[in-house]
Amino acid sequence: MNDKPVAIVTAAGQGIGAGIARELHARDWQLVLMSPSGRSHALAKELDALGLNGSVTQPADLERLVGMTLETHGRIDGVVNNTGPVVKGDLLDIADDAWHDSLDLVILNVVRMARLVVPAMVERGGGAFVNISTFSAYEPDVRFPVSSTLRAGLGSFAKLFADRYGPDGIRMNNVLPGFVDNLPVKESNVAHIPLRRYARVSEIAKTVAFLLSSEAGYITGQNIRVDGGVSRSV
Repeated sequence: MNDKPVAIVTAAGQGIGAGIARELHARDWQLVLMSPSGRSHALAKELDALGLNGSVTQPADLERLVGMTLETHGRIDGVVNNTGPVVKGDLLDIADDAWHDSLDLVILNVVRMARLVVPAMVERGGGAFVNISTFSAYEPDVRFPVSSTLRAGLGSFAKLFADRYGPDGIRMNNVLPGFVDNLPVKESNVAHIPLRRYARVSEIAKTVAFLLSSEAGYITGQNIRVDGGVSRSV
């Protein structure tokens, strides 16, 4: 064990999660990575980190993840709650089971992770969570009905968490990406983005790294849009 800060990153095998892991590694964080596939192990080897196969929807996997982190490093300074894609479909055609499964994926994963990690952060005197959300949490988009609905609830949870655990020095913020270049670029989307391009994965990762750092020590309970200006509300 040493004095480097320690972070957990979920859904870290590819895309935004992998980008965040690489950015934190470059900033001298020790990492524990989880994903449903073996990709987290390959990335962990590249970054001199620990890798674990598991899903954020499974409480037992989260328990293993947190337990392995504390056993290996004895501390947890940051958590990045990233997830895979949420089910899409026409608003009233989405089955009940899909809504319930998405609740596990979008909100309960954050609640369960916090239950496991907060005691260790309280003991150390602080820590930070960053949850990867979406721009449509506050400007609902009919193309993403489940994500828009549930991630609006995630925003409320982050604010309640900030109220409750701010006195313990523990912060929680959400990052709301727009369209990101780990997915195919559609010109019809680009036309509605003031910056006229998709975000780079690295830009999302740098925002997350900032929010985990002491430089963001007075930011909590916030929803930070990193969407190129696509959101219209002020």
